[in-house]
Amino acid sequence: MSAVEAMATVKGGRVAVIGASGYGGLQTIRLLQGHPSLTVTFLGGERSAGKRWSSICSFLHLPDDPVVQSADADHIAEAADYVVLSLPNGLACQLAPELLQRGLRVVDLSADFRYRSLAQWSQVYIQEASCLSRDDSELCRSAVYGLPEWHGPAISDARLVAAPGCFPTASLMPLLPFLKQGLIETDGIIIDAKTGTSGGGRVPKEAMLLAEASESIAPYGVIGHRHTSEIEQMAQEVAGQDVRLQFTPHLVPMVRGLLSTVYARLRDPGLTAEDCTTVLDAVYRHHPCVSVLPVGTYPATKWTRHTNRALVSVQVDTRTGQMILMSAIDNLIKGQAGQGVQCLNLMHGLPPETGLPLHCFYP
Repeated sequence: MSAVEAMATVKGGRVAVIGASGYGGLQTIRLLQGHPSLTVTFLGGERSAGKRWSSICSFLHLPDDPVVQSADADHIAEAADYVVLSLPNGLACQLAPELLQRGLRVVDLSADFRYRSLAQWSQVYIQEASCLSRDDSELCRSAVYGLPEWHGPAISDARLVAAPGCFPTASLMPLLPFLKQGLIETDGIIIDAKTGTSGGGRVPKEAMLLAEASESIAPYGVIGHRHTSEIEQMAQEVAGQDVRLQFTPHLVPMVRGLLSTVYARLRDPGLTAEDCTTVLDAVYRHHPCVSVLPVGTYPATKWTRHTNRALVSVQVDTRTGQMILMSAIDNLIKGQAGQGVQCLNLMHGLPPETGLPLHCFYP
């Protein structure tokens, strides 16, 4: 029996990881290694196809040293029940329909199905759209936005889950409770977010080189960043009305971690930081992957490294009625692969935190 066949005989939730050697794929495989119910049974990737896993990622041991295969839908369907697509934007939408037709359930870590409208996706991802002949309007409408704390029941029943981006995850977690309850104005929201270089993926890019990124911090995508409309879409869904916000990302000289600071105007300027912390506590009390910090304690990215936990905090400037929301996550775990595994857990009928690291080994 081949290594791949041996992997495929494992009982329980069988998971194929496509794009296995990228950061999202690697983190997904690492998280599933010790999972009690989900097992990686297929590794796919075009650039790595035909190679032994040890020759690609010798630092992450896998039993029997499997061969990475090309992403053939029939072969994937024979080996897996679930598929995690960790592919560049514009590629998942080519493979996902074939997988769904074969009865597989799919979690996509790219942006291909995050928008309800294919037309909107095409406007935001102009370069990818120009290279594709794509007709997935129905899939876009039926895909579930994979924010487990907000869409848990829908994710449990979903065939296709579109995992959110890391910036939207960190920004929406503290913001949504206040939009849901109508406690803040829906205009004038400002998001200032900072991320490490791993957010750019594993393919070499000049801006991510150590000589370029070290000892420097710089904004990018200041107007019209791709994640702006993704954040607005979810914010509008929860608020029940139009939301327009300013989002500015920054690249900071660290490998992993993301800190988002959100500024919004309270409709009741009499609300205090303690009141707003109570709002967050009420929403996230039963969600173990989110921790609400006490008033005066502000999240640090170091506290979330290698964990699937989001740390959120709030402060209020009582002079102006301005609320400041803060959120820290590991961009590769809660902001990508860990959140994908949360979705797999729900799809497999498990508690969302199953098998996920929630505690940081500080420092």
